[in-house]
Amino acid sequence: MCNKYEYPRQYKDSGRRRFLRLSATAALASLAPAVLLPVAANADALTKAQRDSMTPQQIIDDMKRGNARFQKGERKPRNYLREQRASASGQYPAAVLLSCIDSRAPAEVIMDLGIGDIFNCRIAGNVANSDILGSMEFACKLSGAKVVVVMGHTSCGAIKGAIANAELGNLTGLLDKIKPAVQATAYSGERTATNYAFVNAVARKNVEMTIADIRRDSPVLADMEKQGAIMIVGAMYNLSTGALEFLG
Repeated sequence: MCNKYEYPRQYKDSGRRRFLRLSATAALASLAPAVLLPVAANADALTKAQRDSMTPQQIIDDMKRGNARFQKGERKPRNYLREQRASASGQYPAAVLLSCIDSRAPAEVIMDLGIGDIFNCRIAGNVANSDILGSMEFACKLSGAKVVVVMGHTSCGAIKGAIANAELGNLTGLLDKIKPAVQATAYSGERTATNYAFVNAVARKNVEMTIADIRRDSPVLADMEKQGAIMIVGAMYNLSTGALEFLG
């Protein structure tokens, strides 16, 4: 005679508890708010629909939130490999940044951005020239970016060099582009490259004057700004605190 095998009670109880846990998890998942959905979407690169749905101010606000996370040592969940694969066939950056080459001020990192989020032009002293302007016009007029950011930073070596009248090969001509900002900076204290308060004041003035140069030398961007299609803004990054301040 064959008897049906009976599982020991502890195995029955263990299976019952596991079933209850799975059931509770499924129930909670069905009640999860829709706000969780964008978190999963962060694993991929910015899409055209996402970029086009944002206003210039919303893009700037997102940059501010990203820097706030950076200052706290936090980071948005993302998968760089998926971003790389998702953007390989097309890119839809929301902004174009003109920033310094300083290794301590990488724009994507300090604003917690990913692959495909922004165009980034980098040059010592974040000054504009015809090549930079052409790149910005491509980014905005042809590719759809909605924000132009000129980002300077504290303790900038290029600013110090311009103040000290440094000369070195092609660097001499580059620093000449910063010297108008040195002259235009109102400052009553010591106007030297070793006075960091003055250096930072010049860096801020240089951002302001670079924005004026962009508007003057690029009718394409100036017209887009007048129509409300883009915003051109300045920012200063503090190397000591990690804080990014948008100007104006």
